[in-house]
Amino acid sequence: MPRLLAIDYGTKRVGLAVTDPLQIIASSLGTVHSKDVIQYLKDYTAKEDVGSFVVGKPTRHNGDDTDATPHIEKFISLLSKTFPNIKIERADERFTSVIARRSLTEMGLKKKDREKKENVDQVSAVLILQTYMTTL
Repeated sequence: MPRLLAIDYGTKRVGLAVTDPLQIIASSLGTVHSKDVIQYLKDYTAKEDVGSFVVGKPTRHNGDDTDATPHIEKFISLLSKTFPNIKIERADERFTSVIARRSLTEMGLKKKDREKKENVDQVSAVLILQTYMTTL
C-alpha cells in the first residue's frame, strides 16, 4: 500500500510527515527549506511509494482563506506538474500550530526547543496527516 505524505507548506520552511506503508501511523520526516522541498520530494518518491500528498489548507476561524493561501496554491500547482501521477489532497490545518506547541510542552521539551519553528512545523505536519487519516 502506498504511503501518504503530509506537507505543512510555509514560505520559509516546510514540515513533512509520512505514514507507514499500511497507513496506520503518521511520523515526522522533519523540515525542509521551501526552496528545497520539490527536490526532497523527488528523492523521497524515487525510493518510497507515495499514493497521495496531503497539503495543509490554512483557513481563518470563519473558513475564509488566509494570506498564505496564494503561496500554497502556487506550490500545489508546481507539485501537480512535478508529480502528475500522485494525487493531491487538502486537509484543514486550523489550530495545528497551537496544538503542536501544546504537544511539545506536554512532551516536556525545554522552552528553547518548543520555540523552534522547525519543531512546530514537524508536529503540525503530523497533525495534518492524522486529521486526514481520520477522514478515510
